Amino acid sequence: MPFLEIKDLHASIDEKEILSGFSLNIEKGEVHAIMGPNGSGKSTFANVLLGHPRYSIKSGEILVEGKSILGLGTDERANKGLFLGFQYPTEISGVGYSHFLRNSYNALSKSLGQEQKNREVFLTVKEFHEYVKRNLDEVGLDPSFLSRYLNEGFSGGEKKRSEVMQMLVLKPNIAVLDEPDSGLDIDAVRAVAGAINSLIDTGAGIVVITHYARILRYLNKLDRVHIMAKGKIIKSGDKELSEELESRGYGWLGLEDTQD
Repeated sequence: MPFLEIKDLHASIDEKEILSGFSLNIEKGEVHAIMGPNGSGKSTFANVLLGHPRYSIKSGEILVEGKSILGLGTDERANKGLFLGFQYPTEISGVGYSHFLRNSYNALSKSLGQEQKNREVFLTVKEFHEYVKRNLDEVGLDPSFLSRYLNEGFSGGEKKRSEVMQMLVLKPNIAVLDEPDSGLDIDAVRAVAGAINSLIDTGAGIVVITHYARILRYLNKLDRVHIMAKGKIIKSGDKELSEELESRGYGWLGLEDTQD
């Protein structure tokens, strides 16, 4: 069975249905992209997956290794190896970046146990800092970030790099990245794509939510591209589908890109 199964999911916010029969299967080691017009439900899918409390599940299922996670809190879902890279990361004053990463890594390592053979054991804080610094280099962030509060004072590009760096450090089973390329220049896009490639090498499953094909061109692997509209996936294909969207837009599918 797929590691993550989402079956005919219907979800709403403030009584307005956003997901209308969303289904998706993802196995560890697979790389998927989700594209679609604004307002199609892409970010809602990501938030519902990790248990955002504002969303209500009306029907459907989310299964991890065949077991429902709908009754679990966000922390419990994360401890099963699910990761969300936010479209708009929040600044959290008073929470040290390095402290946050170390606690998160230790909690995930404890919950996953022997499920991931590539998780390192760090006996000292210094060892962990050296490990984090290697991942900072991967995305082009300065080591001084480790002494700052989580996302506080970060530029938009730095926040996006930081989200991907957290993914590298934590080594989740399934990572969903919500527009990791938005607002980034071409060098930053390449750096973020390089970090995603590093996670691909660990055998994680990855979902990249994006409007543009450019970041997908830098990925070493891309198994499926899905087009989402009106709360569900309406078309799936290979990498060429993303290029077709880039050149033709959504009009040929009878869709329009509107603002949320």
